[in-house]
Amino acid sequence: NVPEGEATRASLFYRAADGTLAAFECRDALRGDAADTVHTLAGMGLAVALLSGDREEAVRKAAEGAGIGAWRAEADPAEKIAALDALGRDHRILMVGDGLNDAPALARAHVSISPANAADITQRAADLVFQGDRLKPVAEAVRIARRARSMAFQNFAIALTYNAICVPLAMAGLVTPLIAAVAMSTSSICVTANALRLGAGRARA
Repeated sequence: NVPEGEATRASLFYRAADGTLAAFECRDALRGDAADTVHTLAGMGLAVALLSGDREEAVRKAAEGAGIGAWRAEADPAEKIAALDALGRDHRILMVGDGLNDAPALARAHVSISPANAADITQRAADLVFQGDRLKPVAEAVRIARRARSMAFQNFAIALTYNAICVPLAMAGLVTPLIAAVAMSTSSICVTANALRLGAGRARA
């Protein structure tokens, strides 16, 4: 007999051989840093939800273990796409998935990430593939993307400032060709140096 409640904790498969009934219990363990990654993403202002095709009890326990409040179980690929479409009306969606039935939803999300041990079709559907068994690269990818976006705006500001100052001076004949060349080179160096800060920040992290 299977103890009460055990069947809700894992998937059980039975096989009769020579009149003997055997029970095999298989559990899907959370990645070691799942809860920490969810906490980090929440601290970055992101709402985290779990959308799975697994049984309700298994998904509920996974959500509780990872600290995820919003979850949905027994969702097929079409239902996952519908859920993303509904969320996508008001939000930008980042999806992380590794299952075969995640591939269509990964392709539909605004941005998608898959681990390197996922199925080939799932990796092809994702925008980014990370190595290893930990989920920390997901939070790191979000952090780098935000820094890159911020630096892109900073570089636009540098370029606009240069043009707003130097172009009128050049049109008025107050800037010699040599000064204009030096100013242009200085502007390019500033933009490049600012962009290099992204790599320096990642190395420190």
